[in-house]
Amino acid sequence: MSYSVGQVSAFAGVTVRTLHHYDKAGLLSPSGRSHAGYRLYSDADLARLQQILFYRELGFALEEIVVILRDPQANALEHLRSRQRRLSEEIARLQQLAEVAERAIEVQQTGVSLSPQERFEVFGEITFDLSYATQAGLKWAHSEGQREAMARAAAHTKEDWRQLMGEATAWRAELLAAFDEEEPSDGERAMDLAEEHRLHVSRWFTSCPPDMHRRIADDFVADPRAFALVVPPAQQRPGLAAYTCRAVHANAARHTSRRTESQEDR
Repeated sequence: MSYSVGQVSAFAGVTVRTLHHYDKAGLLSPSGRSHAGYRLYSDADLARLQQILFYRELGFALEEIVVILRDPQANALEHLRSRQRRLSEEIARLQQLAEVAERAIEVQQTGVSLSPQERFEVFGEITFDLSYATQAGLKWAHSEGQREAMARAAAHTKEDWRQLMGEATAWRAELLAAFDEEEPSDGERAMDLAEEHRLHVSRWFTSCPPDMHRRIADDFVADPRAFALVVPPAQQRPGLAAYTCRAVHANAARHTSRRTESQEDR
């Protein structure tokens, strides 16, 4: 039995334009023509179309489908397994993204409502880049520390934010002074500032052991958006992010050294 383009379009749920595109792409060429020269699809053509739509639904590109259907020796099972792995990874990524969105909603629902003037008074020039926050949420999605930080941030009152941002502003001034005065990044002053920042994170967001602090500092160098949460771009100097990162690493090494000495003294 033969079917016209219009009939196939109607019961297959695809447009005539799509069928023409599949024909041009070499995916599905109708087996026959009517006396008037119109395309006619056979039952075998419809079975092939069903395969094409199946692979399209799974997200295969047309080029991949051409390879699978053209080569009778092609291992469709391997293609399907590969697609299954990618779909599973995408499902996991989307699930993490949904969790990030849920935590962001929780923060927005805390009732800490700030007017534009109050927001500037509290946060100053510090800006929160949503794209970075989302990526960071995905990166640390399985971290207990990330979940704790979001929960504690959600519980902060307006006065809490004023206090913690006041602490951050004072700390930032000391960091800039140490950098401008060319204090060594592994010197006592810089390491003490790194330790102060670590304790600030622990006090207001989540327990921040030295290893975690190192990972946070590595992001300062890897992503300017991360460092902008600590020092606004208007106050940054060339090399300041790397300087801060080195100070954090030096302070973490100091912690390790002190812990080793303490164990040896026992």
